[in-house]
Amino acid sequence: MAEVESFEEKRHCMAVAKNSPTWPHVTSASEIGSWLIDMDGVLVREDHPIEGANRFLELLRSANTPFLVLTNNSMFTRRDLSARLKWSGIEVPEDHIWTSALATAVFLDAQRPKGSAFVIGEVGLTTALHEVGYTLSENDPDYVVIGETRSYSFDRITKAVRLVGAGTRFIATNPDPTGPSVNGPLPATGAVAALISKATGKVPYFVGKPNPLMIRSAMRELNAHSESTAMVGDRMDTDIVAGLEAGLHTVLVLSGVSDAEAAHHYPYKPSRVVSSVEVLANELEQ
Repeated sequence: MAEVESFEEKRHCMAVAKNSPTWPHVTSASEIGSWLIDMDGVLVREDHPIEGANRFLELLRSANTPFLVLTNNSMFTRRDLSARLKWSGIEVPEDHIWTSALATAVFLDAQRPKGSAFVIGEVGLTTALHEVGYTLSENDPDYVVIGETRSYSFDRITKAVRLVGAGTRFIATNPDPTGPSVNGPLPATGAVAALISKATGKVPYFVGKPNPLMIRSAMRELNAHSESTAMVGDRMDTDIVAGLEAGLHTVLVLSGVSDAEAAHHYPYKPSRVVSSVEVLANELEQ
């Protein structure tokens, strides 16, 4: 009987956390001054919009509330992602998108302006680097930069191994070992970076989530302040911890990877747990 009561009590607490309209120092979503919003699991799921996603974004736009949609995927440009989201039924202007490729380019430009890089990645990463004045080079580059790609070249991985082994600085856009697809997981940036690390004994600097550096670069893009910004994500181990370490309000949505039970076991917790962004949209309307 005691075990049943304990379970019921726990379920009640989870339900309260899921639906509670309060979080530290804020009583409603309408009090948030700017938003950082993860893409997969928050706005879309397997190329379909999640309940409330379009209404949430439309309410932010109509109120002129600054926001950026974030993704660790470095394959695509802002324009590409805006088009892909539109095809999925989500309207997000390209200037409201921030990727790990853009965050990586901003970071490298701050570290060594107008530098050079040997890149394993797609157009999203190479375009971002070109836009900050970087050149792509195989000859004594400042950095080896690894990003998302669907066409792994053994020759280029070998070149990266030799450059990193010889002392070239090693950067990766994000640590995700796999990425989603309709047919199951695909090897992603973290997996290729691990291959190079294993061959060289060198660990890359990861720019994307959970590194709060990506969150801070997005906030600078919005000219936002941490005390009035919220990070909305579906992963405790990337979105929520990155937002927490950047000093933001954090909202875990249960429409993606993490569920309330899993979130309970982490040593940190989000400011708030909601079923989906539909809950936030309802508060904005009220």
